Amino acid sequence: MAKIFTLSAFSSFLEKADNYMLPCPIKYITRYDCPGCGFQRSLLALLKGDFKDSFHLYPATVPLLLTVVISLAAHFWWGPKSKILINVLYIITASIITISYLFKVFAPHVH
Repeated sequence: MAKIFTLSAFSSFLEKADNYMLPCPIKYITRYDCPGCGFQRSLLALLKGDFKDSFHLYPATVPLLLTVVISLAAHFWWGPKSKILINVLYIITASIITISYLFKVFAPHVH
């Protein structure tokens, strides 16, 4: 019974989460998207199970989350020996963020 209540509460939270999204200060000031614009909505779509919409909103969400989880686990288990792995993950994730941002800025948009 508690499991059903928890799932119901989580589902209710996800439906109302759009109302609590933080506005991007860079976009507010410059009117241009920053390299992180779209992450909150992408994460929310991912939590709802909509992987296609999540990727469309911000392609780097899954790599970013994997980088954080793997980096923390590697640092915890292997300590300083994990430095190369962590740096490679950072470079890959930063590349994905940069490429998707450049694509967003310079590619024609279809609405």
